Amino acid sequence: MRTQGQWGRGPRPRPWRPPRVSRTAAARAYLRARIPTPLPRPTAKRTLDVALGSTLLLLASPLLAAAALALAVQGRPATRRSPRVGLHGTPFVLRSLHTRWLKLDVVSRLHHVVRGELSLVGPAPLAPGDAGNGAEGARRWRHELKPGLTGLAQVRHRSGMPWDEAALLDQHYAEHQGLPLDLAVLAEAVRVPLREAAHALRWRGKAHLSDTDHRLPGYRTAE
Repeated sequence: MRTQGQWGRGPRPRPWRPPRVSRTAAARAYLRARIPTPLPRPTAKRTLDVALGSTLLLLASPLLAAAALALAVQGRPATRRSPRVGLHGTPFVLRSLHTRWLKLDVVSRLHHVVRGELSLVGPAPLAPGDAGNGAEGARRWRHELKPGLTGLAQVRHRSGMPWDEAALLDQHYAEHQGLPLDLAVLAEAVRVPLREAAHALRWRGKAHLSDTDHRLPGYRTAE
């Protein structure tokens, strides 16, 4: 067994010193601290949202301004605000025109697309207390997917088929999302209102026609 004196005869431990850093490594560290981290490259979906969303918003601005002015003259509230849940569960306030004329309420939400709170195509934005946010298996993909201005559920709900339920269609979109599907949904979202408007104009024109409109001049029913 060693005594206290024997411990003192051994080599003393060296004090800890930080490892030496070469000048090259120090210069690289300095440059990394000074140069900002590059932002992530925008995806094709985000590029489409910004480019097409900004263009549509610019084209629709005069019509939106006229509709807002008409609502103000009538003494009605111009905008409608409602809380919604966005990407990663982040809440935001959805603002839209308080009218359904020419679907301007949907068009007026384009500024949310440009700001990044909505996408052009995606599941419908739900309220914070909506049961769809807490459904089994839905919370994960809903929080990982940005809600959309329109979506697969919105363009397919008119078919009336039993499998065309909004929840199933939103989940199908989440599992197969991509630029081709987004373009197909946008094309359908534009085609259906135009077809309905053309159908309404055609029947309205027929309603104004009468039997006398097709008779030749001088035609008489009684001899």
